[in-house]
Amino acid sequence: MLDKLQALKDRFEEVGQLIIMPDSMSDMSKYTKLSKEYKDLEKIVVAYDEYKLVLQNIDSSKEILDKEKDPEFREMAKAELDYLRERKDVLEEEVKQMLIPKDPNDSKDCILEIRGGAGGDEASIFAGDLFRMYERFCEMQGWKLTVLDLTFGSAGGYKEIIATVSGADVYGMLKYESGVHRVQRVPATESQGRVHTSAASVAVLPEMDEVEVQLDMNDIRKDTYCSSGPGGQSVNTTYSAVRLTHAPSGLVVTCQDEKSQIKNFEKALKVLRSRLYEIELTKHNDAVGAQRKSMVGSGDRSDKIRTYNYSQSRVTDHRINKTVYNLPDVMDGNIEEFISALRLAENLEKMKAGGIE
Repeated sequence: MLDKLQALKDRFEEVGQLIIMPDSMSDMSKYTKLSKEYKDLEKIVVAYDEYKLVLQNIDSSKEILDKEKDPEFREMAKAELDYLRERKDVLEEEVKQMLIPKDPNDSKDCILEIRGGAGGDEASIFAGDLFRMYERFCEMQGWKLTVLDLTFGSAGGYKEIIATVSGADVYGMLKYESGVHRVQRVPATESQGRVHTSAASVAVLPEMDEVEVQLDMNDIRKDTYCSSGPGGQSVNTTYSAVRLTHAPSGLVVTCQDEKSQIKNFEKALKVLRSRLYEIELTKHNDAVGAQRKSMVGSGDRSDKIRTYNYSQSRVTDHRINKTVYNLPDVMDGNIEEFISALRLAENLEKMKAGGIE
């Protein structure tokens, strides 16, 4: 661990020199990237310097105990050694956490997409339940959730709903929700009282900017149409809704949240960038193979990640075999217990993969 820390300190000093070079100062993108790296490394270097000092002081205290005969001095040295050992343990844990590879997207806002899957009308109703669960969770976190586009289910809920979520560490927390969510309950549409199993898929995509995912506007076809659903006077009267078709990938994105066509266009571009990023990320993950697939936060849309059993008031996360029997609380947005457990499990995997003991 000390070798890794020293290598990071060397890099910190190197970045400190690079950041003041003329070519860095004149390239805003490069300067921003170096500044962020410098700030991130600074935290580790400060902890590392204190850790080294504590180790040196432990050696000094041990030396005093070995050589000093005066009882008063020995007692002081012993008390100091006890404190230093406790501090060493605390710093070791802090440094280990800092050494865990960070996902650069964790601090980003995200696109949240929920779609009804197998189960017909009940799947759409469940998709609506999941959306309300995330809506409540966002309220608890102080995040802003904005619906971009939606398609209502014929019996309630949503066939599809797409929203943006903005706030602190949004993607870093919600990314664990990507995958297939399964519900087991008696549907409102079931007259015989039989339990049905239905599913809805959740996709959480980091919101990418123009620098990170560049689009050739010649590859994009823009169509406009009248907004549908509840709204103000502009609904069904002005061509404010936007549909973008990306020719190379075949992706189609729609947005009708705003009364302004320009704002809908900008939001649709954000969603398109995020989906294109996801495609490239999936290709990368497939290339690295089993290493990525072992991670808790793989975010594969096809993975069955969680089951909500209403008759038993049970929620089970299959990735970490965690079960709770407080389904109403979970559906009311109290999902942080799952997110914390998933984050811990992924960090342990990363520490093991990185040889951090």
